[in-house]
Amino acid sequence: MNRNDRAITGFAMAGHGLVHTYELAVPILLTVWLVEFPVTSATLGTVVAVGYGLFGVGALPAGILVDRFGSRVLIVACTLGMGLSFLLLAVLPGVAGIAVALAVWGVAASVYHPAGLTLISKGVEERGAAFAYHGMAGNAGIVAGPFLTALLLLAVEWRVAVAILAVPALAAGFVGSRVEFDEAAAVTAADGGDAPETDVESFSEFLTASRGVFTVGFLTVFALVMFNGLYYRGMLTFLPGLLSDFLAPLVDTAGSAEGGLGPVSEGAVAGEFDLSRYLYAGLLAVGIGGQYVGGRLTDAVEPERGVAVMLAALTVIAVLFVPASATLPALLAASVALGFALFAMQPLTQATIAKYSPPEHRGLSFGYTYLAIFGIGALGASVTGAALTYGTTSTLFVLLAAFSALALALAVSLIVRE
Repeated sequence: MNRNDRAITGFAMAGHGLVHTYELAVPILLTVWLVEFPVTSATLGTVVAVGYGLFGVGALPAGILVDRFGSRVLIVACTLGMGLSFLLLAVLPGVAGIAVALAVWGVAASVYHPAGLTLISKGVEERGAAFAYHGMAGNAGIVAGPFLTALLLLAVEWRVAVAILAVPALAAGFVGSRVEFDEAAAVTAADGGDAPETDVESFSEFLTASRGVFTVGFLTVFALVMFNGLYYRGMLTFLPGLLSDFLAPLVDTAGSAEGGLGPVSEGAVAGEFDLSRYLYAGLLAVGIGGQYVGGRLTDAVEPERGVAVMLAALTVIAVLFVPASATLPALLAASVALGFALFAMQPLTQATIAKYSPPEHRGLSFGYTYLAIFGIGALGASVTGAALTYGTTSTLFVLLAAFSALALALAVSLIVRE
């Protein structure tokens, strides 16, 4: 990589890692909020869904803003906005304050993916290496979010923890505004000095391009990733608390038999060790391997076939997760399988989106699918919160299995059409 490539790649890696750090810190904080505030899982699930929903919904207009203002200014605004949102989380009172802070985070974070991917595709000559490092940074953030949050909660109360978590984003925004690079170096070199103009410059052109994108095949993929997004968000939002419930009797029993391992925790408050938080971070770490295998599968098989295999696995995992919680080895195995399959889906779905979208509108296609995965998918947090409030843990996992089964049916329909 040349100097410009390295500068852009480092800048984008920092932004990508931070977005997913804050995204996956929220489920750990949710275990504390459920103890501190006298509200139901349904209420807090809806509050979280607002922030996650804006994270997805904002991706589509963010793509238009990137074309108008460039990537650097939007990524800097994204990181500063995320830092501000966690400062607001530290000081705003009550559940309403949490809702406002997470809404600010969702709006700020929604900018990143269109801006970051555009920056790499237009500014980096060695794009393959840059995208690889970029993906690794995102995975690192996915693991770091819950792990760092859990560590901070051992030492300080949650409002202090989120104030500390705000510092890296504020620092990254300050440093990023001063890093020098050419945003269009790659397209300038390829096109003899002129970067290509966007082909969507008005609302009428946007509607025309959208009609070109939504073929029957792409509409099927859109629905597929939407159901997968509901599974992803619904599973990860309440999983730390569920793991705590599953682990408590298992570890208590082991402690009694082996001389006192003690309970998993005595409540999700500062200074108390909660093993479930580290198991949650661990299954997300397994997802790094899943990302790698899923990426390799895109070169070995048709992507929709790989998607169908992973969706079948996710359906089976959801059905068996509660029975597996009866013993510690089975729970650990189910958690590892979940982390692997959940993140192996990502490169496979990206390849499927690319296959069923027109090359001239690939960016718009990804904008719509991010809307489905993170925007509509955010309802998974609200729906699963309601399932926990008005049903049982088994109800929640049956609902998740239904999401993945519907996505699997759509994947099979793509294979049959092929």
